[in-house]
Amino acid sequence: MIVFINVFHVDPANQQRLVDILTQVTEEIVSKATGFVSSTLHRSTDGAKVTMYARWSSLADYEAMRQDPAPRPFLEAALSIARFDPGMYEVVQEFSPPNP
Repeated sequence: MIVFINVFHVDPANQQRLVDILTQVTEEIVSKATGFVSSTLHRSTDGAKVTMYARWSSLADYEAMRQDPAPRPFLEAALSIARFDPGMYEVVQEFSPPNP
């Protein structure tokens, strides 16, 4: 399992537009790619950031999706209104409340 955490820095006036772009590309294209496990989209309460947490079965699956030209226009649209700080992570530990 590989996790990507992308933090997008955006003008608050464009935060919802960025959320809409990322939602559309994820629902229509990315979520259907081989190896996609899940993703969670977050927006900051100050309007200045949008963060996406995405889980992939493997780096190879993620790289294959990145080679697909279909998501490219969405990502270019996102980067026209935001800059992002990508990060690739391995899950070390997950925490949950104890069972009752």
